[in-house]
Amino acid sequence: MSHLHLSFYTAFTLSSLGLAFHRTHLISALLCLESMMLSMFIALTMWPIQMQAPTSTILPLLMLTFSACEAGAGLALLVASTRTHGSDHLHNFNLLQC
Repeated sequence: MSHLHLSFYTAFTLSSLGLAFHRTHLISALLCLESMMLSMFIALTMWPIQMQAPTSTILPLLMLTFSACEAGAGLALLVASTRTHGSDHLHNFNLLQC
């Protein structure tokens, strides 16, 4: 396993562990999701280079576009929940109440 693969796997694993265990604020959960998407983007960008493909793929650009949309939607939810509940603590949110 090369150092490049190890760094991508480590970045993805650490961000997924951060999402699983450190869920106190909504912004920290959103940052963990963004770091997962960034590590996947870098891995998909480096994949054709390591396979020595003559053409580049469109998949990293599509994933980067969806990641930007996900970040915008996440920040909109963060602002809306902070305005209604007063903070971004995840334990304050009850999905069963309207």
